[in-house]
Amino acid sequence: MTTLTRKQNLVVVGNGMVGHHFIESLIAQGGHNDFNVTVFGEEPHLAYDRVHLSEYFTGKGAAELAMTDGALYDENGVKYVTDCLVTGIDRASKQLTLKDGTTISYDKLVLATGSYPFVPPIPGHERDNTFVYRTLEDLDAIRECAATAKTGTVVGGGLLGLEAANALKSLGLETHVVEFAPRLMPVQLDEQGGAVLKDMIKALDVTVHTDTATKEIVDGEGAYHRMNFADGTHIETDLILFSAGIRPQDALAKQSGLEIGTRGGICVNNHCLTSDPDIYAIGECALWNDRIFGLVAPGYTMAKTAVANLLNDAATVFTGADMSTKLKLLGCDVGSIGDAHATTQGSKVFVYQDQLSNAYRKMVVSEDGKKLLGAVLVGDNSYYDTLLQYYLNAIDLPEQAQSLILPATGNAPVGLGVDALPATASICSCHNVTKQDISDAVNSGSLSLGDVKQATKASSGCGGCAALLKKCVDHELLALGVEVSTDICEHFAYTRQDLFNLVKVEGIKSFQELLDKHGKGHGCEICKPAVGSILASVWNDYVLKKEHISLQDTNDRFLANMQKDGTYSIVPRIPGGEITADKLIVLGQVAKEYNLYTKVTGGQRIDLFGATVDQLPQIWEKLIAAGFETGQAYGKSLRTVKSCVGSTWCRFGVNDSLSMAVSLENRYKGLRAPHKIKFAVSGCTRECAEAQSKDIGVIATEGGWNLYVCGNGGMKPRHGDLFAKDLDDETLVKYIDRVLMFYVKTADRLQRTSVWMENLEGGLEYLKDVVINNKLGVCDELEAQMNHVVDTFQCEWKTTLEDEAALKTFRQFVNHESADENIVFVQERDQIRPATIEEKSQLIAKAG
Repeated sequence: MTTLTRKQNLVVVGNGMVGHHFIESLIAQGGHNDFNVTVFGEEPHLAYDRVHLSEYFTGKGAAELAMTDGALYDENGVKYVTDCLVTGIDRASKQLTLKDGTTISYDKLVLATGSYPFVPPIPGHERDNTFVYRTLEDLDAIRECAATAKTGTVVGGGLLGLEAANALKSLGLETHVVEFAPRLMPVQLDEQGGAVLKDMIKALDVTVHTDTATKEIVDGEGAYHRMNFADGTHIETDLILFSAGIRPQDALAKQSGLEIGTRGGICVNNHCLTSDPDIYAIGECALWNDRIFGLVAPGYTMAKTAVANLLNDAATVFTGADMSTKLKLLGCDVGSIGDAHATTQGSKVFVYQDQLSNAYRKMVVSEDGKKLLGAVLVGDNSYYDTLLQYYLNAIDLPEQAQSLILPATGNAPVGLGVDALPATASICSCHNVTKQDISDAVNSGSLSLGDVKQATKASSGCGGCAALLKKCVDHELLALGVEVSTDICEHFAYTRQDLFNLVKVEGIKSFQELLDKHGKGHGCEICKPAVGSILASVWNDYVLKKEHISLQDTNDRFLANMQKDGTYSIVPRIPGGEITADKLIVLGQVAKEYNLYTKVTGGQRIDLFGATVDQLPQIWEKLIAAGFETGQAYGKSLRTVKSCVGSTWCRFGVNDSLSMAVSLENRYKGLRAPHKIKFAVSGCTRECAEAQSKDIGVIATEGGWNLYVCGNGGMKPRHGDLFAKDLDDETLVKYIDRVLMFYVKTADRLQRTSVWMENLEGGLEYLKDVVINNKLGVCDELEAQMNHVVDTFQCEWKTTLEDEAALKTFRQFVNHESADENIVFVQERDQIRPATIEEKSQLIAKAG
């Protein structure tokens, strides 16, 4: 006679990201067949992606954030109950009590109750129009309040606080951040890094108050709330969002008598078991070794550990987690790795800081300089992946370790290729996917990036490992002899270079024609602007033609740079910085008539800021009548040719740099390219025009001109490389023609010349071979293509003013001719500029 064994009841309390991952892991290992599984979620939704919660404010719906629609549970016999609060645990009878009084029995219980937002006990913290930032319902309430608010304030300047500030900013609110600590993100950043981040965020028109304690919240006079600070100052705000940290949601465990940490959290061992051998705790509610882990990756590791232990795998244990983080906050890159504060005894520090570009990088190394212990990055996270792998895998640092955080030069810093990573290297910390896991997936038949993601879950958490994951997948595919996809996007199975050749060889003149012949679908934000740039590079057609306008971004569509307040800048071309008195007078008259803020730029031009969209045609009509042309400051094109005064005026000048600069700017002013291009011409080796930091740099010598190529300033400055010496005028122009058109023809989308040349196999020497020695036999073609661009130049604003259909684009409102009266201007020093949201509020309050 056969005895049937009763399946045990496994109950999971909590259906957040970690609770859901527990179910996924259980199903993946077949454990759902051994238990009757029930999941209780307190929220009305099944699990959703809380890491990307802010995207709910930028158009992503609840369905897109959802991690499951229930099909996974239904298909595998997992019962789930949403909008259901578990109120009690009776460990003696192994029963749970629900809010409605119902009881349910369990044999094994998993607590994945997560955390709750900490709200400081400030008098007035429970007033209306105060919120936390945790659930979709919280975000709905914030959005509803923001619809009638003008000012929002976040209490807390940590990771979540700055993310919340980004959300308020996206809702159009004037935004403040109030942080009790003396710097932003005090856990992750050191004092210098916090200061750099503060400056970057203030530059984005977010007011930051550090070292500030809120004493009370009372009624405001000009806003709903007034926040009185301990130092006697105050601010007024319509909405307050508390994001001052999290606390473990351990009330249920505490009620049942489970062991709780001194400062909260459900105590667990290396198997994620609580003080009760039938109850597990995972995620932010769990306290391991007196630590709460507030990131999703450690929670996922806990979930897998609990599943393994349930299925009698005692070898899998949880022994802590790396808390390194990389993220973009309010458009600012921030990264923190390991011992960011250099607390390790004997540790040494390398620091690089560039105040002009707001870049700060710090490495903490061991006393002997051989191992990376920690790092801080603010302003540029492109160094993060390499540093993280040195840290996680204890790889010996290169002899010049500081090169890992220094800007790229002609001799690139020592990087860390995929080959150098051990098989155990963690590529995706969220799902604990190693390099070996990726190799196994590829060798098991996952022959695309998408297949590997599906097989391993890599890059489906926070997404921070996406770039490194692709490198690993490509590396494994190449090792198998599999061709690696370099498709520009899902709509075109071609690289940008392929699309350039198709457009040129087949005489394709529009995106739709290219899509019909060689693509599929409707196109996307990747391929449309890329093809738009290619069409402009090859045919130099008017970008606002009906068939081209949908390919342009906002700046190209309005032939002007949109500023953060919704106004636009006017940037007429001033070749070489040379301008007549009459033209200067016209610029002054226009600025005065339209109340425009004026500034002389580093590129020797004059920018006029503050024009509304309907004013653009009126202003350009006056400028073109005075002989100005569009400055192309809005396009991926030639911006400026900077120049000194050269031998015409300067006693040190050895050649006429000013005439050469004017000639070069007039020659290349119509060229569209994969990215912006800047030139400079110096009249002697004193280098007053800073030519060696430009994409094309020209320096006068006694023997002619020295040509430098592929330098750039900005976030990752790079000196140009000496390409050729002592050139005459004709040869100089010929070489520049060839270099630029070879770049336009072969670069990837949005690739600067510096990165393009570094990625060429053979680098500078190969480029010399192509351009000087005609190695590929394409020099005549490159010159002919450049001559076509030069011969077909048109001032896009002049063309626009002659096109009635194009002028209809330049209206503030689609269905009305009136202007936007919401733009307010204020006096700053001796000029007029657009008012900030705070200044507008003050002006409105004064007006009554």
